Amino acid sequence: MSLYDLFLEPLSYDFMVRALASTVIASAVCAVLSCWLVLIGWSLMGDAVSHAVLPGVVLAYVLGAPFALGAVVFGFLAVALIGVVRDTSRVKEDAAIGIVFTTLFALGLVLISVTPSQTDLNHIIFGNLLGVDTSDLIQIGVLGAITLTLLVLKRRDFTLYAFDPTHAHAIGLNPRVLGAALLGLLALTAVVALQVVGVILVVAMLIIPGATAYLLTDRFGRMLVIAPSFSVLAAVAGLYLSYHLDTASGGMIVLVQGAGFTLVYLFGPRHGIVGKRLAKRRRETARAA
Repeated sequence: MSLYDLFLEPLSYDFMVRALASTVIASAVCAVLSCWLVLIGWSLMGDAVSHAVLPGVVLAYVLGAPFALGAVVFGFLAVALIGVVRDTSRVKEDAAIGIVFTTLFALGLVLISVTPSQTDLNHIIFGNLLGVDTSDLIQIGVLGAITLTLLVLKRRDFTLYAFDPTHAHAIGLNPRVLGAALLGLLALTAVVALQVVGVILVVAMLIIPGATAYLLTDRFGRMLVIAPSFSVLAAVAGLYLSYHLDTASGGMIVLVQGAGFTLVYLFGPRHGIVGKRLAKRRRETARAA
């Protein structure tokens, strides 16, 4: 296979060009947000919100409203319900998150099953990257630009909130407002990635890049560079592989990201399992000598 067949031939199709643009935008935005989610320890919350937005997106479709509006409303509703269940019962937070997100996700599935539509709403669940049209691409681009701009402008406040919310409160910042802002951006990011990988796999794009960068560096500024770089490269590689192997594009993108994380987990220069064991063995050998 020539280089033309490998890299340029897929781009002769308009749907592949739109898919590539959507993939790059969604993977970059998800990766930047994932840095804060990993640091704060909101991986499970990211899973909950990305699934809980499903009924909001379906209702927005029924009412003719923007998907982002329904997603944000149900994202905040999920967080509020988790807080109510956790604070007013013996149920712990992880169980409350599981109960709320599975219930809202099931509600979304029921709404899809009873909603008459000429479009296949199951694409919200599994994604439809190759079916992205121009209007979808514009929506992904606008929401991605808004989310990325807010994250960059408020990066210092969000970072201080992630490391030390008490200190953030002491210097006049409101940790509740910062937490709510991150949740709102999480809901918007979920909408950006819905078209690419669907509700079920959104959480992977929201966690894997940040976790991978976390294993490669101890500096948050570098995480904000490594995570989107890794995510975009993995997403583009996954899209090309899905084209040439004729497999599901969303699943292949997440699979490549997971493979990249596995390599870093094993062979990362500072925190890789293999590297740490080799370094330990060298220290033991040096002491014995």
